[in-house]
Amino acid sequence: MRVAFVGKGGSGKTTLSALFSRHLARSGAPVLAIDGDINQHLAEALGGEEKPAPALGAHLPGIKDYLRGDNPRIPSPEAMIKTTPPGRGSRLLRPLGGDELHTRHVGRAGGVPLMVTGEFDESDLGVACYHSKLGAVELYLGHLVDGPGEYVVVDMTAGADAFASGLFTRFDITFLVAEPTRKGVSVYRQYRDHAEQFGIRVAVVGNKVTGEDDLLFLKEQVGDDLLTHLVQSPWIRAAEQGRTEPGPEALNSLEPHNRHALTILREAVDSHPRDGDRLHRHAVEFHLRNVHAWADARTGEDLAAQVDPDYVPGPAALP
Repeated sequence: MRVAFVGKGGSGKTTLSALFSRHLARSGAPVLAIDGDINQHLAEALGGEEKPAPALGAHLPGIKDYLRGDNPRIPSPEAMIKTTPPGRGSRLLRPLGGDELHTRHVGRAGGVPLMVTGEFDESDLGVACYHSKLGAVELYLGHLVDGPGEYVVVDMTAGADAFASGLFTRFDITFLVAEPTRKGVSVYRQYRDHAEQFGIRVAVVGNKVTGEDDLLFLKEQVGDDLLTHLVQSPWIRAAEQGRTEPGPEALNSLEPHNRHALTILREAVDSHPRDGDRLHRHAVEFHLRNVHAWADARTGEDLAAQVDPDYVPGPAALP
C-alpha cells in the first residue's frame, strides 16, 4: 500500500512520515520509506543513516533503462519520461525485492529501509526543476507491484507543489498534516479541491495540538476529513534534538495518545482496498497529458504509443 504525507512546510509531515514508518517497522511489517522532499531530512527524522544508498534522482537514466526491460514500445531510455506507464515486457518490482534497483538504491535509517530522491547539486542550480528528480519516484511507483500488508511511505514536497506532476495520483491514501492555524489548514483546502477531481483519498492528521481549542479549530476547518491528531510531544522534541534512541523500538516511549494516533493511521490504510483500475487509469491519463503538453515536441517521438492497451496491471502482470 502506498502512503503519502503532505502538508505546509513546517507542519511536521517529515516527522509524521518517520513516525509512521517506524511504527510499521516496529510491528514487523515490511515498510520502505522514500524521501521525496526537496529538503532531504527523512533519514535524520528516522534516527540517522546507518547505510546510505545512491540517490534515485542522480541515476534516472539508468533507472529508466532498467525499468523499460524489453518493452518493445520503449526503444531507449531517452524515449522514456517520468510518466511512461509499464507495459508488457517492462520490468516490474516487488517491494524490497532482491532486484538490481532495490539492491542499489535502498539504504537504512533508524532501522527502516530508505530510498532518497536526492538534493540539488551545483549543476542543477538555476537550470533544473526538482520534479525532474521526483520522476524517479513516479517511475518507481508506476512499476511497483505491492499489496496489502506491504507499505511504501513517501514524504512529499511541501504545500500543493505535489500537483505539479502526476505523482500525487500514485497513492492509496494521502495524509495531510495540518497544524491548528489558518496557515496550517490553507494547504488542506488546496489539496482537497484538487484531489476531489481525481478521486484521491485524503485524510487530515492534526499536529502540534495543545488543547481543546486547537482540536475544535481543526474540526471546524476540515470537518469529517480530520482522521486523528497528535498532541505536542516532548518525546518528539527530544528525538528531533537527537536525545532519544534510534530504531523502531524507541517508539515505546512515545506518549500513549500519539502512539494511538499512529495506530489509527495504519487502520485507515488497511481498511480501504486498493483501486487498481483508478491507479492505472490516472497513470495513463497523466502520461498522455505530458505527451501532448511537451514530451512529443521534446523527444520528436509519438510517446502516446507507449501506452499498452493490452497490459493488465497488478500481480497478474508479474512473470
